[in-house]
Amino acid sequence: MLAEEVPVALTYGRATHAVMLATPADLEDFATGFSLSEGIVDAASEIASLEVLEVPGGIELRMELTGGRQERLDARRRRLAGFGGCGLCGMESLAEVLRRPAGPAPDPDWRIAATDLAAGIAALPAHQALNRAARAVHAAGFLLPGHGIVAAAEDVGRHNALDKLAGKLARAGIPAGHGAVLLSSRVSVEMVQKTVRLGAPLLAAVSAPTALALRIAEEAGLTIAAIARDDGFEIFTHPERIAL
Repeated sequence: MLAEEVPVALTYGRATHAVMLATPADLEDFATGFSLSEGIVDAASEIASLEVLEVPGGIELRMELTGGRQERLDARRRRLAGFGGCGLCGMESLAEVLRRPAGPAPDPDWRIAATDLAAGIAALPAHQALNRAARAVHAAGFLLPGHGIVAAAEDVGRHNALDKLAGKLARAGIPAGHGAVLLSSRVSVEMVQKTVRLGAPLLAAVSAPTALALRIAEEAGLTIAAIARDDGFEIFTHPERIAL
């Protein structure tokens, strides 16, 4: 089986904010998670309506926000459009890429046993039904100590998979502050920023992190465990959260 990817437009107030190539599944979760991780909303309840519409050439995720949120997003668009002629838009974009992410503060006393984390990472493939068939799909899972993986999402894009997971947690009312995000991919800056925005205290991945991702994770207080294999994993930042 071959994995599908289609253009997916995320629109707010009938204006397109972004177009992503994504696996056409769990799209309500994707719209919600993208809106949260990009800071467009702070809570799923601020999305007043959400429709999944098939349009020529792809899919539109049409959202209407609550009044205050829509006004702030419109003001942000006007500001960026006004800066374009003098080059400040590019400068703001560079600053945005390297921003220190902000999110809910995790429980400072939260800890996880290394054995529980290793078991969770080993269990992630069981939640990758699409990847078992296509062998080309990433996954993001949420590990809750004592309960195992309570939510997971798949997509051809690793960023999309994490956004879908964020949306799934938000729509189910599962707080992220007492669990770990698990990834089938490497740890890039964007994955760190999205995890911090989600409020999870730990990010674990089967592949390696980038140097910049680690610097931002260190500053943001996020624990990174990566290069997870059958024989263990390596801890890169804030090791105090993992009981060895």
